[in-house]
Amino acid sequence: MTKKNCNTQRRYVIVGAGMAGILAAIKLREAGKDNIRVYEKADRIGGTWRENTYPGLTCDVPSHSYTYSFEPNSEWTRHLPPGDEVQAYFESVVKKYQLEEIISFNEEITDCQFNNEQWQISTSKGNTDYADFVIAATGVLHHPRIPAIKGMEKFKGKLFHSARWDHSAVLDNQRIAVIGTGSTGVQIVTALADRAANLCHYQRTPQWIMPVVNAEFSEAEKALFRNNTAALKRIQNDPELEASIERFSVAITEPDSAAMHEIENIVRQNLETSVIDPELRERLRPDYRAACKRLIYSETFYQAVQKSNVDIITEGVEVIEEYGIRSLDGTLREFDIIVLATGFHADRFMRPMQITGENGITLEQAWAERPTAYMSVSIPGFPNLFMLNGPNGPVGNFSLIEIAEQQWHYISQLMAPVENGEYQKISATQTALDNFDKARIAAAKKSIFGSGCQSWYLDSQGVPATWPWTRAQFKDAMHKPDFSAFHMI
Repeated sequence: MTKKNCNTQRRYVIVGAGMAGILAAIKLREAGKDNIRVYEKADRIGGTWRENTYPGLTCDVPSHSYTYSFEPNSEWTRHLPPGDEVQAYFESVVKKYQLEEIISFNEEITDCQFNNEQWQISTSKGNTDYADFVIAATGVLHHPRIPAIKGMEKFKGKLFHSARWDHSAVLDNQRIAVIGTGSTGVQIVTALADRAANLCHYQRTPQWIMPVVNAEFSEAEKALFRNNTAALKRIQNDPELEASIERFSVAITEPDSAAMHEIENIVRQNLETSVIDPELRERLRPDYRAACKRLIYSETFYQAVQKSNVDIITEGVEVIEEYGIRSLDGTLREFDIIVLATGFHADRFMRPMQITGENGITLEQAWAERPTAYMSVSIPGFPNLFMLNGPNGPVGNFSLIEIAEQQWHYISQLMAPVENGEYQKISATQTALDNFDKARIAAAKKSIFGSGCQSWYLDSQGVPATWPWTRAQFKDAMHKPDFSAFHMI
């Protein structure tokens, strides 16, 4: 790709072919933009839904809400969609919109520098590209967090991270350990409880479990959705679900609200009535408030952990030995398989890509204190670079598709003055970001996420990194940019 001259159509580079990158490509084409390239480090699209293939993988957002607004799906099989169906949905969208022709697979962007009013891009294949706009759609949960447990390399069985599932591993009638109690750990344990000979769930911190009925859609319902566009749109925009989601967003921003107390009562009652053994019940009882960590939805987790072949292990892990795990109390339990359901480095975003903005300022320097972006989309000193699902966006049990669509509406308005030649570049001012961060941090500390627990929502200084206001307030913020908050030349 040669550097463009002034008569060439503006070029757009999208980083990542997951949910947000697919959205950006579709929306750019919809607006009549043709000069687009999507760089994807893997061999196929999908992002987190490509990376995660573990047993029991399920999206915790209702199926029909977890679709692009312009592309409803009549074929979901369950209320909460299985991971393979989500991946298949995105693959079908890519095929329908013929995006394969603009995606460079197995090509990771390694370096991105702003020079002479353009971004100069270097890739893992040694190629150079130039872009007028860079859209970072790298996602949040894609760098696995591998715990530093002594002796992992000595284990004779199979040991792997949940996002790097070893499908050659035989699961039936095996002795399996699952380390980690987040949503992934809960889903894996639930899926394997009836298959393993013995299943040990290593629990550092118990979780509050929100009960949910994950019902199947009948063939008659799917036929109705296929043949009745109005019915499909109604379930996609279910007013009862919309009200429930908004009420939840109010609850997490107002910990003393009636909405939050209602959530706490539901999860507490779920624990009390579902777990029969009082000793096990207390081991499963968190000592923090509901939703301080990302709330976990499960229909059968409490039933699974009460099976005779399943054990909750609360003693910490001291070392992994050749044939199993030795706990801090000295007990050695032998296993055939160890699964690390230990989450991701949620603060990496575009990194390890090297990004250099104006005046030689690098992203690492800009984010020395914490990852941050004005309205979660723009970083001062990094003009014409915008993030989808970047730092400080709403990630707490909401549909990230909905969030990304709202962000794109905002970003497209920011690009317009540059696209029409009124300006050459645009980025948030430092003052705007400072003011935004001051208000965001103050509100975040008062949210349920700041109520006293350890979670991947917290930054390195213990401050919740998520959007601390309601879902409705985010939608309002994304409706139209305040251009006085941006530096434009």
